[in-house]
Amino acid sequence: MLEHGLILGAHLYCIGFFGLITSRNMVKALMCLELIFNAININFITFSHLLFDDWIQQTRGEIFCLFVIAVAAAEAAIGLALALIIRRNRRSTRIDQFDLLKW
Repeated sequence: MLEHGLILGAHLYCIGFFGLITSRNMVKALMCLELIFNAININFITFSHLLFDDWIQQTRGEIFCLFVIAVAAAEAAIGLALALIIRRNRRSTRIDQFDLLKW
């Protein structure tokens, strides 16, 4: 179980990181950031099941994952709202085409 969870988390993290670095679209960058958060959640749950034998202590990883999911949902809502505002003002969501300091 440990190896499978860590390998899955590492693959998701690498895909999200590569997509975050190479993406030019703001929505694609937000989706890749969500992949990174999901990889972190998988690692939290994997290590909580590895380190603790008691079921009460194993829930620490799951509870922390719920907080990460809540933060990710707030980040996605704010990010998509910013993308919509930039799309409305600039007619593009490409990251490399706009500079927010110039109006």
